Amino acid sequence: MKRVMYLTIVLMTVAVATLIWAQRDFSNVKIKTIHAAGKVYMLEGRGGNIGVSVGDDGILLIDSQFEGLADKIRFALQKLGHDKPKFVLNTHFHGDHTGGNIVFGREAPVIAHHNVRKRLETNAPAKESLPMVTFDTALSLHFNDEEIRVIHFPHSHTDGDSVIFFTESNVVHAGDLFFSGRFPYVDIRSGGDVEGLTQSIEKILSTLADDVKIIPGHGPLSGVDELKTYHRMLVETTQLIADQIKEGKDLKAITANGLPDEWKSWGSGFISTDRWIETVYNNLTEKGEK
Repeated sequence: MKRVMYLTIVLMTVAVATLIWAQRDFSNVKIKTIHAAGKVYMLEGRGGNIGVSVGDDGILLIDSQFEGLADKIRFALQKLGHDKPKFVLNTHFHGDHTGGNIVFGREAPVIAHHNVRKRLETNAPAKESLPMVTFDTALSLHFNDEEIRVIHFPHSHTDGDSVIFFTESNVVHAGDLFFSGRFPYVDIRSGGDVEGLTQSIEKILSTLADDVKIIPGHGPLSGVDELKTYHRMLVETTQLIADQIKEGKDLKAITANGLPDEWKSWGSGFISTDRWIETVYNNLTEKGEK
């Protein structure tokens, strides 16, 4: 009964958050264009960072932020040489990464993991928002003279996360698997898992060149060092909380103990230190009950 009530609250929270996102005022938001490397750019605005592949074949857009920012995103694309994408890739289903699908999905096919389509079918406001092309484990696009590999990492931030590897440009768009310099949001109710996320980051790190540029879902353009620090944070904070759970401490006591000072600034983003502790605690204890 307790779990049912908790799930109901979570679903209501998501619905309210979606409505708030739709009603946000974006008039003061500016889209900042940053050259990552090669033919790949990062667009910062509000919501998840956008990746853009630019070349003779046109534009491939990775994530689309919010519908209300579509005109500003298009203006940024025009400055890169094209005003309409040829393809749109979604790293996962959350509204701050897919809200603009309703606009750009009218112009180009949307591609995503099949779990993204399943979840958007429940929440999407229009058919154009839904991925037209879905996949299971991986796919490749040969676009702008490079192979763009899209790989699914299950049970990480959600159950539908994809990471995009630009093989010639030496750039990776990590989506919300990577919150650079801050605690991540792990959507446990949508198939996310803290330990699964940690394992995914370890796998990604094992494939990367030392000079790779990484576009995080949130935060500044980063590299291997920042991703390694993020991975260490996941390992150390999860272990610290797990050890206290084994000692019989409850959430209130663990929250009061806090985390080492090294991670103090990481709680200044969307996920506070207390909320990160709660996420890890709930994830570990719920798995322990099964």
